[in-house]
Order: sequence, then C-alpha cells, then structure tokens
Amino acid sequence: MGACLALCSIASCASCLCGSAPCLLCGCCPSSNNSTVTRLVFSFFLLLGTMVSVIMILPGMETQLRKIPGFCQGGTTIPGIDNHVNCDVIVGYKSVYRMCFAMTCFFFLFAALMIGVRSSKDPRAPVQNGFWFFKFLILVGITVGAFFIPDGTFHSVWFYFGVTGSFIFILIQLILLIDFAHSWNKVWIENAENSDNKCWFAGLLSFTFLHYALAFTAVVLFYVYYTQPDDCTEHKVFISLNLILCVIISIVSILPKIQEAQPHSGLLQASLISLYTMYVTWSAMTNNPNRQCNPSLLSLVANVSTTPSPGDSTPGTVQWWDAQGIVGLIIFLFCTLYASIRSSSNTQVNKLMQTEEGGGSGGEGVVGEDGIRRAVDNEEEGVTYSYSFFHFHLCLASLYIMMTLTNWYQPDTTTQAMQSSMPAVWVKMSSSWLGLGLYLWTLIAPLIFPDRDFN
Repeated sequence: MGACLALCSIASCASCLCGSAPCLLCGCCPSSNNSTVTRLVFSFFLLLGTMVSVIMILPGMETQLRKIPGFCQGGTTIPGIDNHVNCDVIVGYKSVYRMCFAMTCFFFLFAALMIGVRSSKDPRAPVQNGFWFFKFLILVGITVGAFFIPDGTFHSVWFYFGVTGSFIFILIQLILLIDFAHSWNKVWIENAENSDNKCWFAGLLSFTFLHYALAFTAVVLFYVYYTQPDDCTEHKVFISLNLILCVIISIVSILPKIQEAQPHSGLLQASLISLYTMYVTWSAMTNNPNRQCNPSLLSLVANVSTTPSPGDSTPGTVQWWDAQGIVGLIIFLFCTLYASIRSSSNTQVNKLMQTEEGGGSGGEGVVGEDGIRRAVDNEEEGVTYSYSFFHFHLCLASLYIMMTLTNWYQPDTTTQAMQSSMPAVWVKMSSSWLGLGLYLWTLIAPLIFPDRDFN
C-alpha cells in the first residue's frame, strides 16, 4: 500500500519536474514569484554540487573507497575482477576541480543560451523556468564526462580559470554585501521613524559597534600572529593599508555632503564592508607559502610549530578544512541565497547586478486548471533580472567554491600535492582594494554627477 502511494506521489510530481518553476516549489511558497523560485532552484543545483564536492574531499574518503572490493585501482581485489576505477581522480582535490568544472560548464551554457531574454513570453523563457528533470540530467551528464578528462595539464590550467573567476566573484560578493547593508540600514531607519521606537536606532548602533569591534580585533590578531619583527613585510603592508582604507571610507560615509546626497548612507554599511575587508585580508594571508608568516590554526590554538625544517623539501600536509575556508563557505551560502531572493531598490546595485527595482513580495498564488497552486508569473511584461547574468554569477560561484574547498592551493599533478601560492594572495588583496574603491565610488558618485539618479 505504501509503495502504491509513493508511486502516485511521484507521478503527481512528474509534471512539475518537467514543467515550470512555479509548480515545483509552490507547496512551500505559494505566494512566491516565478523569478524567485527559478533562482532558488538553480541555486539548489549549485549547493548540491558543493555538497558533493565537500563529500569527495573529506579526509579518509579515498581510504574507505579502496576498501571496497573490486573498485579502486590498487585497492582490495576480487578474484577474476579487475579494479578499473582511479580513486585518485574521484576523491581529493582532483574530484573538486572536475565537479566544479562541470557546474561551471552547466551554468555557462545557460548564460550563453539566455542572452537577450526580455520577458517570459520569449521562447527561451520556458527553458529557464522549467524542464528541471532534464536540466538535472544534463548536469549529471557533464559531471560524468568531466571525470574522464585526462590529467595532463587540466588541473594546472583550470587553476588559473579558478583564480580569475574567484577574483570577480569576490567583487560580486562585496556588491551584494553593500546592497544588503543599504537595505538593512534603510528598513530599520524607516521603521524607527514610522513607529517612534528608538530600539531600531539602538539595534543599528549595536551592530555597527559589533562590526567595528570585530574588525579592530582582527587587525590586532593579524599583527600578533601573521607578522614577524624582521619578516612578513607584505603582511604588514596589507594590514596597515586596508586599515587606513577602512578608516577613510568610514569617515567619508558620514561627511555632511555625503549624508545630504545619500541620507541612508552611514556607518553600518562602512562597518560591514570593513569587517568583510578584514576577512579577505586574513584569507589572503593564509595563502602565503611562507610558514613563518602563515601559521596554521592548529599552531595558534595548540602552540604546535608547523614550520618545516630547513632540510625538509617535501610538500606540507594538505589542510582541507581550515577556518578561513569555513568562513568563506558561510559567506558564499549567504550571498548565494541573498542573490536568489533579493529585491533591491538601490539603483546603482541594480545596474551592476543587471536587475530591476524590486516590487514587493509578490502576489497570491493562483490555482491552475489541474488544481495545482502555482506561483505568480511576474515577468510577462519584462524580466526582473538578467537570466544570462544570473547564470554567469553562478558560473563564477562554481569557480570560487573550487578555490575555497582546495584552499587556493596550486595543484601539482606529478606529486599529487598542493602548495600555497602568492598569486592567490595578490588576487584576494587586489579584490579587496578594488572592492573598497567600488564602495567609495558609490558614496561620492552622487556628488560628482549631481544630475544623475543614484537613489
């Protein structure tokens, strides 16, 4: 009886899997917009690929696979059966590279396919908003094919693709954080003014103080643990320069002229950007191959030295899970979810992110002729976001996930080791400087171009 009910349930969902997005998640969010549901499903594909990559890179996974009889080359054998699977490829950093390569190709394919879509009446719009089962099959097919790519120079070449894509994605993360902070500040100030409740102002002040306190604490810890009196000159420059830049944007954000042009700008946004800048600075310093300037978290907590001896030329042990990688994943998850559900009224951010001004939370779901409650198609007159740019954003996110899970280590396919590299350090630091410059531009642009609308 249970099996029959399960089959009936699967049959009832078949139309949703092959149909449109409003049908797929309408049971959970019947009042959602078509555009929001579609973005959530595509983001779920990305998160699903991320989970698979995390499982593949777990320590000891290869050892467990080699215990399966007749599976891995060089593992436990079964008489009469040859072990054909190369477990060096399906686990470890190689598997992450190939999984993220597949996701990048998948989203890039849709980014190219959706160029120029203006409304849901476009013949390509149903492809964007439906056929999820077939999309999943395409992703699985690309993933399987990626694992058959010969080693050769694939990992070394794809590393530089990952570095470039991650650089751009870090900037996109900063744009999303700026948008989030602006929306947060605007909503809380409006609530305080409309309700005459000073608790909203107290909340803004508390979070602003918390962000600055964490950023200042981070600076102190950086000087203590990531610099040496006679070494680590780069780290001293990085920390000092970003500290000065954070002070500058904080001062500029509260200047009278800036407040007059942008009443909702303030220290909350500057404090959040400062805290994020300190995270990027820390993340960059953890990629420094000089262990004197880059102590591991284990050495800081347990007071254990991880500096290699002068005569030791072998690569260090690969540390899959470190603190900056975990924080990076958390920020990535937040930005991905926010990009899927955001409805911004910030004109500058909407132009940068290729979205239109948000129009609220959407209407009530409608019931179709088949009795299924569907979400609202809010894109009949025009799309609320650029389909192509959204997929390009997920394409860059796939590359960022690849670099984050592998700690930005440069692969060496001959020794199957991974080593930190200075290019990753400079990529992260340059992205932090460009991001601070971008935020500073959002503050002073209304003064430089008073005739343009920057609200």
